[in-house]
Amino acid sequence: MCTYATVKTAIEGSAKGPGGRWFAVTDGVVYFDHPVHAMAEHTLNIDFTAPGDGPSARVAVELTAASARTLIAAIQAALDSAPAVLTV
Repeated sequence: MCTYATVKTAIEGSAKGPGGRWFAVTDGVVYFDHPVHAMAEHTLNIDFTAPGDGPSARVAVELTAASARTLIAAIQAALDSAPAVLTV
């Protein structure tokens, strides 16, 4: 079953893309659906993109639901461990 559950957000950061080239990412897209490559029926898929730089300015991740939840907890723990003044 396709969920088509997609969330788009503006982001600020950098990603290492094809050929090891770093580029600024401006858009994040998160969706839960069939993966392209991961060996799972459904995955949480995250795309970090810079649309203005063309289709190659993209980094994609496909995670199982369990791995995505673990990553959420790890991100929260890392942010919580840093001094508040640095995470504004």
